[in-house]
Amino acid sequence: MMAVLAIAAAVVFGIAFLLDLLDASIGIGMTALIALGLCLLALHQAGVGAAGVNSAGWRRRARR
Repeated sequence: MMAVLAIAAAVVFGIAFLLDLLDASIGIGMTALIALGLCLLALHQAGVGAAGVNSAGWRRRARR
């Protein structure tokens, strides 16, 4: 669940790549799709949408 933005970015880049290969258009420019994919990757790298440190199930502390 934590890699949702990275998966979304991969899908956007895949669509942009296929549209470029097929010389097709969906009403939005190729540059806009690439910028959207880069924004999603930047958000993923920044930790937006990721589980918090204190959330249950996210890297539990080892008991001593």
